[in-house]
Amino acid sequence: MPGASGGPLRGLRVLEFAALGPAPLGAMLLADLGAEVLSIERAPRAGRGAAAVFEPELDVLRRNRRVLRLDLKLPRDLDAARRLADGAEVLVEGFRPGVMERLGLGPEDCLRRNARLVYARMTGWGQHGPLAASVGHDINYLALSGLLGAIGEPGGKPVVPLNLVADGGAGGMMLAFGVLAALTHARATGQGQVVDAAMAEGSALLGSMIHTLRAMGSWSDRRGDNLLDGGAYFYGTYACADGRHVAVGAIEPEFHAQLLRGLGLDPADFGQQYERAHWPERRRRLARVFATRGRDDWCEHFAGSDACVSPVLDLDEAPRHPHHAARGSFVRVGDVSQAAPVPRFGQTPAEAPRGPVDADQAMLRAWGLEPALAADLSQGGD
Repeated sequence: MPGASGGPLRGLRVLEFAALGPAPLGAMLLADLGAEVLSIERAPRAGRGAAAVFEPELDVLRRNRRVLRLDLKLPRDLDAARRLADGAEVLVEGFRPGVMERLGLGPEDCLRRNARLVYARMTGWGQHGPLAASVGHDINYLALSGLLGAIGEPGGKPVVPLNLVADGGAGGMMLAFGVLAALTHARATGQGQVVDAAMAEGSALLGSMIHTLRAMGSWSDRRGDNLLDGGAYFYGTYACADGRHVAVGAIEPEFHAQLLRGLGLDPADFGQQYERAHWPERRRRLARVFATRGRDDWCEHFAGSDACVSPVLDLDEAPRHPHHAARGSFVRVGDVSQAAPVPRFGQTPAEAPRGPVDADQAMLRAWGLEPALAADLSQGGD
């Protein structure tokens, strides 16, 4: 069954109050590695919440879950949610500050009943501060971190890097990291606590290397003018003769020399690699060469070298790449291609992902519900 694998988190009970985006990602990461995640979902309403964005049966972030649909406005269902929180080690919620408190499911209520509980809260702005009650999305949190303003072409507007930064790395990943840290403390001391994961703060933290470069005087505030933002001719993308692109990441001098030799250019003509004044003209020179051959031709040409040249794949091509195919980096669940669980573990590997299934009576009884109530809720009764 989902969440009952031999993964390293086997036996961990996680109660998730289903939300959008980063909180489901964090819960999915825990479920992928063996945690038993029970997701409390509301009946979908057209045009509202997740139903306005995703088709539930195709939503990758719901994988490896047991699902229980409750109406928390009903006393019976609200009481069931409280009892399930009593039987959990971790609770994950992704609502605006105050929502869970108004339901009587806030951390003070839950920790009073279950002192070992790790209560993980995922928001954009955090649980307090001037913006705490404000709405937002990945792009808003990234904007306030200072990092969105650093992404883009010279003289152009900031470029949206999908929702990978604030929702993904700064949201779901930080949430899962915080849960595991607090869980270690709770198991050692018997004392649970609140994990306040804010995407705006997580985004700022992910920019730590950029802050280091700025402190060294090696990063300017001009977009497209720096080592890692596409300004350097040896770190960026190039169009090929077939309209597709390659990515180049030849930062180190020895890799830089191999790149140039592979392009038929003399490394002796490209001294002072890190001097910004040379970068625009050298980028134009490399662009002219890359434009003479197709993407896959270039990648075959550079295969086996340390020139750090890779094809820029589309979402259909990526799962078919020989490296991903050899490692099983992508899987299919139903009709949906998706990334396999990561990281990998030598002794406790995660099972292949599965779609969500409804919670059954046995599970709900194990989590502490009376047999009659467990039977009623698992059958969707009123």
